Amino acid sequence: MDVVLSREYLPIMILLGLAVALGLILILAAAILAVRNPDAEKVSAYECGFNAFDDARMKFDVRFYLVSILFIIFDLEIAFLFPWAVSFNVMTDAAFWSMMVFLGVLTVGFAYEWKKGALEWE
Repeated sequence: MDVVLSREYLPIMILLGLAVALGLILILAAAILAVRNPDAEKVSAYECGFNAFDDARMKFDVRFYLVSILFIIFDLEIAFLFPWAVSFNVMTDAAFWSMMVFLGVLTVGFAYEWKKGALEWE
């Protein structure tokens, strides 16, 4: 039983090991190869398109919210697609078409936002 269970999880463990190894390699490469003397503009606080130390009551560009909402929507879409793809060979027609409706609604919402110009930057 344990041997069968370990064989089933072997690809996941290999993927996890590769991900951890790649992460460590990239962190070490950044620590070794990084520039040690960045200019003042590079290390200045920058969020949401304006200086963080200005007046708190200044107008805020709503496009940053739209992009973040789009990121969350499509991130959740991917989170729903992984288990759906894994169980694709045993799913019913209702499960298949419910995911197609879900993807259709997301596509229509994305097309609407694109058409309205919410993704255009000046």
